[in-house]
Amino acid sequence: MFLKLDNLGEKTINKIAEVALSTQLEQTEKLSVNVKTDPNLLAQGMLESLVIDCQGLVVENSLRMETINITLNTIAVSPFKALMGNIQLTQPSEGKACILLTEVDITRAFAAEILRKNPKNTQVILDEKVVMVHLQQVNCRLLETGKMLIIANVKVENTGESREVSLQITPRICQAGNGVIIEDIEYFQEPELSSIVLNPILEEAKNIFNLKKFKIEGFSLKIQEVNITKGSLKLQAEAGMTHFPNS
Repeated sequence: MFLKLDNLGEKTINKIAEVALSTQLEQTEKLSVNVKTDPNLLAQGMLESLVIDCQGLVVENSLRMETINITLNTIAVSPFKALMGNIQLTQPSEGKACILLTEVDITRAFAAEILRKNPKNTQVILDEKVVMVHLQQVNCRLLETGKMLIIANVKVENTGESREVSLQITPRICQAGNGVIIEDIEYFQEPELSSIVLNPILEEAKNIFNLKKFKIEGFSLKIQEVNITKGSLKLQAEAGMTHFPNS
């Protein structure tokens, strides 16, 4: 049976995989799935590789990924079930992933976090007076120095005036294992005010660096490398798949 398939096995499984993933990745601009195998490998229950390329994927309704590429190698499957439309892994598979984010994507995620939490006015001491402030517009800048600059506007409710706060952070891979920590936090304008009102944004940055918003059935990602260049952030990760979505 398998020797007569030529590349029919690849075409069939490609289509099955793409349809299954499209149900999981509804908020995406472009999705392509490329399965490599041959009749002999498939007869042994093996796929040579599975490559998922996605553009504009939005996870948890806020963080948009400019591009995400997941490559899994040597995937063990049930061959007959695969050709019948059910890609069923017989053991977990591992590979790698590369995610590219832009400062526009991250800024949008910050803004969504502010709206989601709908924070109430925060009481602070400003110019030796107790006042209520409200965090408003937030912008992210990814610098060629490998740092992230976060700038925000804060409205002083008592007077109606707007003040600018900002901080700069450096992401590092945690020495204890996979994951990103934030170091070298520098507060610029209004340091005391910045440290108070920008704390929710700082927490959201940690979530982004560690891909805590990435949730796709059967898949997991663990950050191994982070690289910031002007305007963009690239995350290299270890990818794992325990089962295929909807299979």
